[in-house]
Amino acid sequence: MSETLEHVASAARTDAPPAIVLDKVNKWYGALHVLRDVSLNVALGERVVICGPSGSGKSTLIRCINRLETHQEGRILVNGIELSDDIKALDDIRREVGMVFQSFNLFPHLTILENCTLAPIWVRRMPKKEAEELAMEYLTRVRIPEQAKKYPGQLSGGQQQRVAIARALCMKPKIMLFDEPTSALDPEMIKEVLETIVSLAETGMTMICVTHEMGFARQVADRVVFMDRGEIVEMGTPTQVFETPQTDRLKLFLSQILRGH
Repeated sequence: MSETLEHVASAARTDAPPAIVLDKVNKWYGALHVLRDVSLNVALGERVVICGPSGSGKSTLIRCINRLETHQEGRILVNGIELSDDIKALDDIRREVGMVFQSFNLFPHLTILENCTLAPIWVRRMPKKEAEELAMEYLTRVRIPEQAKKYPGQLSGGQQQRVAIARALCMKPKIMLFDEPTSALDPEMIKEVLETIVSLAETGMTMICVTHEMGFARQVADRVVFMDRGEIVEMGTPTQVFETPQTDRLKLFLSQILRGH
């Protein structure tokens, strides 16, 4: 992969150090080699969408960035701090990196407001009143402030995922990671969640999103990364990746996903 291609769409941001650096990252589950020499730089403020077939290593890669999964070879740096077994460094990284999963992972016994204020109060030592004001600000941003006193079970799937996004934002992260945030949703709920992420992208936050939603990728991504069999096969601007794919693997993937399988 050429250096020019790797940094396409982020030329305007090259004066800043990368927010995320992946350098020849390898990971195995037993004998299964799930990440193979993965190298990727994500610039500050860049929006990267990772796509690829099931089992290509996309979710494993994004989970390695905040060490929910550990890599065995190579280096990962987040905001200049290398991921290692150093607990303090890991805590520093996780304070700056928000993550939204396929499943919403909300605490069912806490209200929406309590779900959003828990981490700021306990991790950032924020006063309760300040945390509640911040939570209401982000619940308003994701367009569900009226749900604050309800419990997760009283909300639709799309609403719960928007709460999960607001909860992550309440930690004021510098980087947001999305791991297939719409895959557990009914079709009519996907649009509302994607619109929420689009509006967040417009604030200039550094984002990596694993998704099959190609329309979203075209709209939001500065760069699209295509993975297959644990490798980055191709990457470029949405126009390059979708309109002039260079490899047979990407052409096959696009033909399957754009025709709805």
